[in-house]
Amino acid sequence: MKKGFFIALCVFFGIAQTQAQVTFKPGLRAGLNFSHFTKGDNYYSSSYDPASGGSNANFTTKTDFYIAFYGALKLTKYYTLQPEIEYSKQGSKYNGNTNLNVNYLSLKMLNKFTFNDQFNIHVGPTIDFVVDNNFDTDSDVDLAFVLGAGYNFNSNFGIEARVKKGIVPVIDTDVNHMNVVFQLGATYTFDVK
Repeated sequence: MKKGFFIALCVFFGIAQTQAQVTFKPGLRAGLNFSHFTKGDNYYSSSYDPASGGSNANFTTKTDFYIAFYGALKLTKYYTLQPEIEYSKQGSKYNGNTNLNVNYLSLKMLNKFTFNDQFNIHVGPTIDFVVDNNFDTDSDVDLAFVLGAGYNFNSNFGIEARVKKGIVPVIDTDVNHMNVVFQLGATYTFDVK
């Protein structure tokens, strides 16, 4: 009986493997970042002011860019594991006229779920390392979560929108100010034989 069960299990996994057709395709992502720091209570901080040392810091959205390389490991018809390396220019406007810039090299591990071969939803963690800034950040590393959606026009070209929310404070005063980034961009997946 054990032998029969083992043979049946091997046949089942053998058939499943021939149906799976695992593929790997590299690609590029690029687009715009709309980033800001969380603002704490009522979107204001009363203690962080790099210009004057205090009073009513207001963080608003700053626009910049990102570029990334990814590898799409399609494991089933509906599921793709997609590791990414991304350079992302982020930060925030401060009191409407000063740019606080912090640029990251990000390592992401996204879970991508595809429907109808065109629409996809992706979610996963990222770890971001500061590579350049124009102010003193409280941490050289950010941990974040990504949630996004995309649409593929064909097997190569697509568009996507993502939200990334950091969980490590960039500026830690009386209120923790963390990264929030909305990304809007395009993707290109290379055909690999």
